[in-house]
Amino acid sequence: MICMELKQQLRRIFRSPGKYAQAVWRWKRLSFTEAPPIFGNSKPKSGSHLLLQILNGFTRIIPYKYVAAQPVRTINKNGGRRLADHIAKDLRAVPQGVIGWGYVEASPENVSVLCQPDRVNYFIYRDPRDMLVSQVFFATDMHEHHGMHGLYKSLPDFGERLKIAITGIDRDGLKMVSVKQRYEGVFQWLEQPGVMCIRFEDLINKRDATLNAMLDEVEKTGYEVPTLREKAIEVLVDAIQPSKSHTFRSGKTGGWKEYFTDDHKKLFKETSGDLLVKLGFEENNNW
Repeated sequence: MICMELKQQLRRIFRSPGKYAQAVWRWKRLSFTEAPPIFGNSKPKSGSHLLLQILNGFTRIIPYKYVAAQPVRTINKNGGRRLADHIAKDLRAVPQGVIGWGYVEASPENVSVLCQPDRVNYFIYRDPRDMLVSQVFFATDMHEHHGMHGLYKSLPDFGERLKIAITGIDRDGLKMVSVKQRYEGVFQWLEQPGVMCIRFEDLINKRDATLNAMLDEVEKTGYEVPTLREKAIEVLVDAIQPSKSHTFRSGKTGGWKEYFTDDHKKLFKETSGDLLVKLGFEENNNW
């Protein structure tokens, strides 16, 4: 155990210098100040690791040092909410030439840091139904320290867990908001003009068009991507390898149909109202 912890500490210590050395070799330069700052953002279980792979691809087509190893989070490791000024401080602390990423809300403090004309911001979100299915699997089978792990394991089957994920819970010291409340934060980012909001589904089903739009977003700052567009798209497509994510399960869109019974659909509609219509995932509530 001690040996493993030591290896992890050494990896963290040498990761940044090692990545910087790789960037120096790749781009034949010591300074990485020309390209605009980029921050990739997401709600949990909504495609953050897919976005992260694309951002790592960016370092091969645009002179960035590397992608930050650790995300900036709203929630700390023990489940408590971090102070707004601490989060904003972390956002400002991302080194120049490094691509940042995280799970942060559209608070006034965060927006004031991120939403500047010379910055690029991506926010990825997902069909709430697929997000819920992913969250239940993750908390039950992949993350023993997740706040819902114990409760989910105590329930008889996936269907009962999914019901709790839809409605949320606030009892016996456990608190998780409903699916409708979760997506309030999504709408706050959708309203920000300085953020390119990306649907997970578009990165899967309209991949090349979405990647092109992401590169266009970089060039809106006045910076010209030095790699020819066709080659850049090729590199980014090659970077997308969902099975290499430690939280990978299926990488599909529409997988919720395998798990939502009629009861789940009814409960979801009662809980979320016209959420799916507002997000553009359904034309009406007759799904």
